Amino acid sequence: MASDVIHVHQQHPERTLEVAQVRALVTRMAAAEGIPIGEVSIVLADHPTVLELNRRFLNHDYVTDVLAFPLSEDGDEALTGEVYVDLDTAAERHAEFEASFTEEALRYVVHGVLHLMGYTDTTEKGRHAMRTKEDDYLRQARLAG
Repeated sequence: MASDVIHVHQQHPERTLEVAQVRALVTRMAAAEGIPIGEVSIVLADHPTVLELNRRFLNHDYVTDVLAFPLSEDGDEALTGEVYVDLDTAAERHAEFEASFTEEALRYVVHGVLHLMGYTDTTEKGRHAMRTKEDDYLRQARLAG
């Protein structure tokens, strides 16, 4: 497998994020966590795409903000997988969290990448740990940007 490859796929018909910003964010996260990057795809999508994936792979019949699919093989320590970010959800909800559209969408990128790294949010402790890391990585991105 290729090493240190971050693909950003702009699949939304109208909304986008800056590719360099997304790549830098994922690179910074991997470095901070001490995880080498294998091959990561960040897909910037819309409600229909994310809903279809949520139905097909997780058997959930609702839209969600982000889906993460780790693709690493046994013994592979590199960050490898796909993250699908619903830019429609970011557009609909960013004001609720007093964030810009870009900040909200980048939060979804961070959340998805944390899942690829093995973090889970199925417990209150896990949700808190992920939220803290999200806040830290987004703050670092603002400082670097």
